[in-house]
Amino acid sequence: MSAFSRREIGTTGMQVTPLALGCWPIAGITSIDVTESASRATIAAALDAGINFFDTAYCYGYEGESERMVGDVLRPHRDQVVIATKGGIEWGPDKKQVRDGRPATIHRHCDESLRRLGVDVIDLYYLHAPDPNTPVEVTATAYRQLLDTGKVRAVGLSNATTAQLASFHQVCPLSAFQPHFNMLQREIEIDQLPWCVAHNVSVMVYWPLMKGLLAGKLPRNHVFDERDGRRKYPMFQGEEWNRNQDFLDQLRPIADETGHSLAQVVLNWTIQQPGITVALCGAKRPEQILDNAAGQTWRLTPQQLARIDAAIAARGPIQSRAAVT
Repeated sequence: MSAFSRREIGTTGMQVTPLALGCWPIAGITSIDVTESASRATIAAALDAGINFFDTAYCYGYEGESERMVGDVLRPHRDQVVIATKGGIEWGPDKKQVRDGRPATIHRHCDESLRRLGVDVIDLYYLHAPDPNTPVEVTATAYRQLLDTGKVRAVGLSNATTAQLASFHQVCPLSAFQPHFNMLQREIEIDQLPWCVAHNVSVMVYWPLMKGLLAGKLPRNHVFDERDGRRKYPMFQGEEWNRNQDFLDQLRPIADETGHSLAQVVLNWTIQQPGITVALCGAKRPEQILDNAAGQTWRLTPQQLARIDAAIAARGPIQSRAAVT
């Protein structure tokens, strides 16, 4: 049972759990040891754990694997769940991501996502990331058409600046914004988060566990598999890595005190932050999402929150790098 009430997406009336399943890892592109059976079981486990919000994208998988699995598993429960997906990024012949925000592409991506998911309407449809070659307000015209024709219930924007949020919103009303955010990457608090609060735009954050680092299960001497996409990020390298491990050592006594896992403590903190609507939990195995889902079944006390904030302040922000997921 959740200790948190469901939260509305913008002003749409759609109510979602504060923790959602992020369905990027199940595509198996940057995560290792991913199997289709485990991925399908993970989606089902999230549902069983009380999560009703599922987030995927057109480019999660080279052939739409994530959307297809989400659609297959959730189809019998369609009236109980809220499904978000994203358009505007596809894979080129070299298997590198290509941003394409042209209206014709957005319409094509949306139609294909509807088919893959096996649904009549997409509950929340994001522009995955602005296309540097297409003005964001031009892309927004396509989203406005999808909204007006009933192919999508609500529109979101991901990986965008405040100026891009404002330009898009002038053409097509936004209900959600999806940036990265976690204890040590809080840049959105400066500008984007206040804008969203002022405009009734829900904030659905990815990387709440900083790609697994804040779950505390990677020891200091961990050696990353060469196939592991995390190796390229500064947060997993050198002095940043050591400082992050020191920070985790500060959080562990608080987790022990609560009787919950470190991941649950981090997620609980995240969904208690002002202006944060939902935290997306990526998972590729059932036990991962079951552990994460328990992060919404209780609450950190004000005193524990204050101790965590003091540890965050002592750590300071990490080196950041723009990301799209």
